[in-house]
Amino acid sequence: MPARTLDRVGPEPLWRQLQQELLTRLDAGEFTGGFPGELALVDEYGVSRHTVRQALRQLRADGVIVAERGRQPRVAPPPEITVPMGALYSLFASVEAAGLTQHSVVRAFDTRADALVAERLELEASTPLIYLERLRLAGDEPLALDRVWLPADLATPLLEADFTHTGLYAELSRRTGIRLDHGREDVHAVIPTAAERNQLHCAHDVAAFSINRLSHTKGRPVEWRHTLVRGDRYALTAEFSANAGYRLLAPATSA
Repeated sequence: MPARTLDRVGPEPLWRQLQQELLTRLDAGEFTGGFPGELALVDEYGVSRHTVRQALRQLRADGVIVAERGRQPRVAPPPEITVPMGALYSLFASVEAAGLTQHSVVRAFDTRADALVAERLELEASTPLIYLERLRLAGDEPLALDRVWLPADLATPLLEADFTHTGLYAELSRRTGIRLDHGREDVHAVIPTAAERNQLHCAHDVAAFSINRLSHTKGRPVEWRHTLVRGDRYALTAEFSANAGYRLLAPATSA
């Protein structure tokens, strides 16, 4: 097979060109069966082993590949998102704390009635609710399907917000002055439906966390949320010790 072509007369060094070439191929979905080793890249691109090592060193520093001494490089798994159990945590903040950019595709954002949710919020069945539905992404990969309901009499100012890259709780505090102070969360392991797997880009054998959250402020329930999170990219954490026992981690500051 003829060597792939790099520009040998231009100002950009060969190792940098090789690095960009490998990133382009990764973005195109190549290397699912394994990342090529140094000698394979030397043959494929017709460059020195030193050039290949420089390119791989930068990919390793950027967290794109994992390369251990004596082993063939492999594509790095996506960072796992960890959140504290027993805390009013922020999925937005947790994603960015993992070094990933959080953004969302807003699927629906309107005012509607939902009798079942209204009952959970201790409201009349016909009470108007603000409904926000988002596909949450961590980096470029889907992480969660997120659906939130809040009483319209409190949350209508949120309709002016852009939720493609912001946290709900930060906007709720800024636009309405409301800060959630406690709540309850139920977490179940589930198998996503075919439609949910398609939206989350997860394999058929990947489970998910189904999370229901009811949040309050000053004794009033103001948020009902259902979130379906990919189980291969998400973890719940707590701490324990022989002396102190089981200790839930501290809450995040925004969501």
